[in-house]
Amino acid sequence: MASAAEQLAANLNFGSLAKAEELKKRIWFTLGALLVYRIGTYIPLPGIDPQAVADMFSRNSGGILGLFNTFAGGAVQRMAIFALNIMPYISASIIVQLLTTVSPHLEALKKEGEQGRKQLNQYTRYGTVFLAAIQAYGIAVGLEGSGNVVIDPGVFFRISTVITLVGGTVFLMWLGEQITQRGVGNGISLIIFAGIVASFPGALAGMLELGRQGALSTPLILGLIVLLGAVIVAIVYVERAQRRLLIQYPKRRIGMKMFQGDTSHLPL
Repeated sequence: MASAAEQLAANLNFGSLAKAEELKKRIWFTLGALLVYRIGTYIPLPGIDPQAVADMFSRNSGGILGLFNTFAGGAVQRMAIFALNIMPYISASIIVQLLTTVSPHLEALKKEGEQGRKQLNQYTRYGTVFLAAIQAYGIAVGLEGSGNVVIDPGVFFRISTVITLVGGTVFLMWLGEQITQRGVGNGISLIIFAGIVASFPGALAGMLELGRQGALSTPLILGLIVLLGAVIVAIVYVERAQRRLLIQYPKRRIGMKMFQGDTSHLPL
């Protein structure tokens, strides 16, 4: 008669256990990669005065700058090495996708399958470096013209800023690809999501402070919270939604036997 341990071992699904271990490794890798990203948003550019940067941002935190700072996880207001975030990569991806509709060469690559996709990804990387370099140089010039933000303005500061910001963007691009391959989910999307989520506590605290001061009414604050929850639910619903296309298989004759056709569905 088998012992309890032998019965338990017989009932265990070792395939599921192996998959669970693999999933744990992927989750831990993803969390570790996102932690590295968050640490990088707190490392300031060399040659700047962090306090002067904070004062400058507090005077110009509205509009597009504040929105960009939200997507960058607060790296802009600290002028960190990841201040450009992954945005040059997204812009380059959009440009390459648009060019595939007007360029016969790129359109042919798009139809070549995996090999063509790799070539398009390489073009996207080149475009990312180019766009990041332009944006980084613009940031360097802008910082030099913002009073006492830069400790020692000049050519060396501009070169070091461009190299640092471009390197930060390239590193995040590589990190996103590693998360996609070795982690859970799409790496680029998770990096953007982590940056936005990191801004939630500060935004919530600011909203509550405005409510305490009377600038925002309690019903308005509750309405904003409910609206945010509804948006999250809607996004999850749309992401999980699928349309099932019915597939009807015809009857088949094998030898002297007639097999009834089967039905299935194709989820989209």
